[in-house]
Amino acid sequence: MPADRSEALPTARRPHRLAGGQPGLLEPGASTDPYRLRLYRILRTDFPLGHDPGLGAWLLSRYEDVVLALTDPRFTGYPHDGAPRGPVPAPLGLCRGSLVCTPLPEAGTAPAATHTPTDTAASAPADTAADPDPAPAVERAAYVLARRIAGRDRADLVGEFCRWLPAGADAVAAGLSSPDSSAPARPGGGADDCARQTGLRERALASFLANMLDDPDLLAAVAGGGTGAGMLLHRAWAETLRRDPPVQIVLRRTRTEVRVSGGTLPAGEAVACLIGAAGRDPARFAAPDRFDPLRADADPLFSGPAGCPAALLGRLEAEHGLRALLAAMPRIRWAEGFRPTSSGVLTRGPRTLLVRPS
Repeated sequence: MPADRSEALPTARRPHRLAGGQPGLLEPGASTDPYRLRLYRILRTDFPLGHDPGLGAWLLSRYEDVVLALTDPRFTGYPHDGAPRGPVPAPLGLCRGSLVCTPLPEAGTAPAATHTPTDTAASAPADTAADPDPAPAVERAAYVLARRIAGRDRADLVGEFCRWLPAGADAVAAGLSSPDSSAPARPGGGADDCARQTGLRERALASFLANMLDDPDLLAAVAGGGTGAGMLLHRAWAETLRRDPPVQIVLRRTRTEVRVSGGTLPAGEAVACLIGAAGRDPARFAAPDRFDPLRADADPLFSGPAGCPAALLGRLEAEHGLRALLAAMPRIRWAEGFRPTSSGVLTRGPRTLLVRPS
């Protein structure tokens, strides 16, 4: 393991150290980039169990410990016992663990449409509101948004696509005239309570698009279609949630004392599962910093509970979103001189994605 070289970084970018040298997760500089600052690596190697007073929780950063906290019944939801407890579902990925959300049926598995949705069809009242399959609404909204920016010399996919696709899919499904910011939240509970967390889906979609645009070979494979394109998109989405999770920290609480690799967690204590650190643990994943949808050691854990409305919608938005962008802008690429960067240590994702659509 390479030695920690964080002292070579400028002072403003060094991870702030608590008593005993443990990096502080919420201290100045930590949220800039916990990966480049080696914050997660320092915690995994030198402080696998430590208390962060700023967060008010014990930190778990190793894959094996994080999985234990997410799946073992000795851990419960935070901050109360009524929250989901192990085994899964636990809040993870895009899932917020709401007690009132109801699972959606696995959707979007029907054969892909043989035609390209038109703006006219997208603006017509949709009868998908009564259809439990959200895929048609997501697809329709994605094509409308992609076409609106296709003719530009330069566009920001975060501000003009990722931010609006989650709201737009809901608007089209509700039969509104267009996917825009005027879409009202539909009343009631059920799946809507979870699916309304569109900010997390925006970050996840932005990370997914950044990873895909960074690899022209992957884009070409998807654009070529064929039977393998859908599976490649599915695996690329899951790999994004492992490598670049939108939610970096999941809080749990111990119901009793629990032994982990770095020591013993006391009973009744808050525990912060560092998803961003666990997903790049070299003890579990080969070349953990590399984005590799075809990796042999993929792990479905990071995708969240099966049937979670937000997890399902996020995957559909990623898959249909990229297809729509490639259909409207076959030559899409990064704007000259632009490189995507992410920020945040609680939630994380790129703030901008500047592209040349043509």
